[in-house]
Amino acid sequence: MVDVRALTTLLDGEYAAVRDLVRANLATYASVLEEAEELGMDEFRERVRELVVEMAATGQTGMGFPEEYGGGGDLGASIAAFETLAYGDLSVLVKVGVQFGLFGGAILQLGTRRHHDAYLSDVVSGRLMGCFAMTETGHGSNVQALGTVATYDVDAQEFVITTRGDQAGKDYIGNAARHAELAVVFAQLEVGGTAEGVHAFVVPIRVDGAVAPGVEIEDDGRKMGLNGVDNGRIRFDHVRVPREALLNRFADVRPDGTYESPIESSGRRFFTMLGTLVQGRVSVGGAGINAAKVALAIATRYAVRRRQFEAESDTEEQLLLDYGMHQRRLLPLIARTYALHFAQDVVRTQLHEVFSRAASPEGGDEHQRRELEGRAAGTKALGTWHATRTIQECREACGGAGYLAVNRFAALKADTDVFTTFEGDNHVLLQLVAKGLLTDYASEFEDMDQLGMVRFVANLAVETVIERTSAHTLLERVRDLLPGGDDEDQEAGLLDSDYQLAMLRFREEHMLVGVARRLKRGIDQDRNPGEVFSQVQDHVIATANAHVERLVLEAFVDRMRSLPDDTPEDNAVALGRLCDLFALSTIEADRAWFLEHARLSSQRSKAITREVNRLCRQVRPIAVDLVDAWGVPVEMLRSPDLAG
Repeated sequence: MVDVRALTTLLDGEYAAVRDLVRANLATYASVLEEAEELGMDEFRERVRELVVEMAATGQTGMGFPEEYGGGGDLGASIAAFETLAYGDLSVLVKVGVQFGLFGGAILQLGTRRHHDAYLSDVVSGRLMGCFAMTETGHGSNVQALGTVATYDVDAQEFVITTRGDQAGKDYIGNAARHAELAVVFAQLEVGGTAEGVHAFVVPIRVDGAVAPGVEIEDDGRKMGLNGVDNGRIRFDHVRVPREALLNRFADVRPDGTYESPIESSGRRFFTMLGTLVQGRVSVGGAGINAAKVALAIATRYAVRRRQFEAESDTEEQLLLDYGMHQRRLLPLIARTYALHFAQDVVRTQLHEVFSRAASPEGGDEHQRRELEGRAAGTKALGTWHATRTIQECREACGGAGYLAVNRFAALKADTDVFTTFEGDNHVLLQLVAKGLLTDYASEFEDMDQLGMVRFVANLAVETVIERTSAHTLLERVRDLLPGGDDEDQEAGLLDSDYQLAMLRFREEHMLVGVARRLKRGIDQDRNPGEVFSQVQDHVIATANAHVERLVLEAFVDRMRSLPDDTPEDNAVALGRLCDLFALSTIEADRAWFLEHARLSSQRSKAITREVNRLCRQVRPIAVDLVDAWGVPVEMLRSPDLAG
């Protein structure tokens, strides 16, 4: 039997106390789950704001801010708290993310001492509410092309913020419609007639509760979900702010209109600025993974209570989870959730380490920072897609009961759906991952758009990309790990983690070399780089997905190999089976690719399916223990039938 308490301790890791604080707060404010259904939109928005301020008083939401401003001084703890908050109402989660992650995080990471002293204490306490005004009606992922403009008036020593055109209005901005007093506004900076690129400014949008002069705010209205968050549109008509409103960590404008920055390249400066905000992607990815845990906890508990059909004529009806198909539906998802949990641990730790070293705009290892951005983008994409898929599967697995609001699937589906979109559309994020792989995070990469990336790769010898991979040696490694040709030998080695990793590495690196070759061939044929990229885009996305799945498996395997000596044996066995189940179900899901590229025989492919089924049968008796170990507060399960 699994030692649930010990497994929870292992999963919570160094932030167990932080997670327990959040769990306690969730239990205290559990009534918000019902209030989300019963209150009108305006009343619910106010209730969510109240809860966010109350949680701030416990220290839960400010852990990533410096201690001198009332924070905890630990970015990793901040991410862990946010992840755990995803067990509860997700409007509260997103309101916390907007206030403390986006708005407060932008002031912390992009501002300097003058901004920190002016705002952070009030931000951390929740006394000062703000918003993060980056996205525009016409520009989401393409931040460099934003239409809002900030022009420096040297005589007045002020910036004039203006919305130029219908497509330049700030849109979908959380906290904007009702509660924000300040906005961190991203705009094109113009100084002395020269465009200096996108910069961030602190702009008042309300004064004493009334909309500020020159500011126009419109409510986005009811959304598909997250209706406790007051999203809105903002437009600026020559709004003036003092010169000190520029968040000037990476660039500044002197009183006489001289522009200065320690980073000479405008492209590199832009990517450095956005790179400091990577914690948003890390947070959303972790939240998606934890929302999937809630769905699986509900569906798994239901599956060991609900009976359907007699297995034999003289017996009672059989539990859902005893059916092989039901095991197939839920148990690989549990395994994948564990795998993503450990992958999230890696990216959270990497984020904490990189930001701890980055004491200046040039601080830390730039290559590691770019690797972090790629890993964060990829983990966010896979984690949020996993949430969407898992919640739907769990809803279906609960039949009619899953359609009842009390069992949370309606809210989980509606509230998490946008996770695949905000903090970066997942397909765009995977393109970012692939660009990093193709350019090996070269310094030139920071100045590139996707066309620049195509030209960069085309100018490389394809052999350079091949040399950076080990596909040729991996091919031999996979062959060495394959069994002989007899059918009875096909199961041999399937549970060898070296074999599993080699398979995923080979897939990734074979795809990567293939993308490089296709890009170079297109350019050698004098075709338009944009056309070339468009035609290989599906290959690019598949390569990035393969890369991130390999990272996820590596994270799980590494965790297995570093289990503490005092880990209960049954827990180690359970985690080992989950790791195998994740690896083999991942290979099985892409068996067509492995068959096409001669990495699987038809007999071996069938053997993997048999092994996945066998692993599901082995995991079935401990399934409830495995979901209980996530520590979802019982109050978050709502249904008395499921909570017992």
